[in-house]
Amino acid sequence: MSDFSRKTLAATRADGLGGRLLAMVNAKCLADKLGCRFGFTWNRRSIDDMQFHIVDSVDKVFAPAFVERHWLGEKIDAVRFGVLGGTPFTRDSLAADADRNGFQGWICDDFRILRSFRQGWFKGLLPAYRPTRSRHRTFGTLGFSESVKATIAAAHGFRFPRPMVALHLRSGDIIHGNYRSQMAFGDKVVPAPLARAIVSKLASKGLATLVIGQDRATLDYLKSETGAFLSDDFGAEQFEDETLKAFFEMALMARCRQIHAGSSVFATIASVMGGIRVLRPKAVFGARGTAAAILDELKARQSDYHPLEAAYGYQSAIMLMENSIGPAQARGILEKAAALDPQNPAYALKLAAGYFRERNFGDGEAILKAFMLGEIDAGTENSMPILDVLTAPSWRGRMMAGDFELYFVAANAGYPYAAACSAQILHSALGRTEAALSMVALSLTAEPANRLFREIELTVRTAATANDGSPLRS
Repeated sequence: MSDFSRKTLAATRADGLGGRLLAMVNAKCLADKLGCRFGFTWNRRSIDDMQFHIVDSVDKVFAPAFVERHWLGEKIDAVRFGVLGGTPFTRDSLAADADRNGFQGWICDDFRILRSFRQGWFKGLLPAYRPTRSRHRTFGTLGFSESVKATIAAAHGFRFPRPMVALHLRSGDIIHGNYRSQMAFGDKVVPAPLARAIVSKLASKGLATLVIGQDRATLDYLKSETGAFLSDDFGAEQFEDETLKAFFEMALMARCRQIHAGSSVFATIASVMGGIRVLRPKAVFGARGTAAAILDELKARQSDYHPLEAAYGYQSAIMLMENSIGPAQARGILEKAAALDPQNPAYALKLAAGYFRERNFGDGEAILKAFMLGEIDAGTENSMPILDVLTAPSWRGRMMAGDFELYFVAANAGYPYAAACSAQILHSALGRTEAALSMVALSLTAEPANRLFREIELTVRTAATANDGSPLRS
């Protein structure tokens, strides 16, 4: 049998600071349990050209001895590694991989990987191995640089005036970037219009709130309106370096009694640092109560919020309520979101699907046509982002999958833009090439000269030819 101690569990994420650190904690925790080596990849130079993230170089974040022992370089040869995902596994189940010639270890980037690890017969019977305490201990073994350690220590040098709870308002690319159109990341965010209600609820229990976030205007507004504390109240303004400021804010959150946040990795790292719980937004008011709090705040003070923050509030509310309200109420909420964020294709798709559900095919088709022609006129780099959003995958599956059948019904009723969307669904999401070509044929029958429909047909045919090596006949 191979020597497990020579195999490496590698954290290789290349996203933001929190994502990298969480993958490292998970991989090192698992490596320690399995008796493997731990390694990680990280850039040698600072990355400051990400739109919403700044990642410092490996030498600035970690101590020289830690880098020398565990750093694998900027990337690894992935062919020599297996990948640990969501499938349950034990040390013994990995033995077959470990015996392969030239095999070096496993890539360990899944955030939920520790829940897949089964250790011993008793824990193998449990639904998952609970990793909270193990990750907290492991975080303490990461070898940070002197500047990072000093920053974390500085966060412990301030005394909170009274019992404190942290509230993390993640915004960034999910609210202000392209991810806002995918409707798959709502659980990562506490919408800004919900924050006032949470702060008030916590205050009624005698708790102060430390609000951490990315949008300065929103933070200042919440401080002035609710009396919540900001990280600057405890010295964050002294850190000009964004990476050090991030560590300072995570360490402040780690000192709080609880953290209220979405599934933001930044908040997760803070919880790992402090060994404390993260409570999701619904934990305070429940799903319907959370949606009602958002809608009440926007009804009273929508203009106080950035349009995209307000639009995301409406999006969050509809995701919480979609299955329990009627089409007309859902449409009213979506129309408010679309008015604030008119370039977001998700709202057009959901509005069209709502009309199709009521068999009002004409109004649904009009929304699709207007939006799709607008994208063509805008000359976007990707000529039709709405089609990508329609079939975008997520860890939960296709977020729009519940609406697919509605598009098929509208297409078969003779509506060409619904048929074009259906072709995208059949081709990209379901892998049914012949059916996709039949759908786009419906579009072309209605409008033979439509450039968009021709492009969709060409895309499907080209992909089909590449897959099976033989051209499809019309």
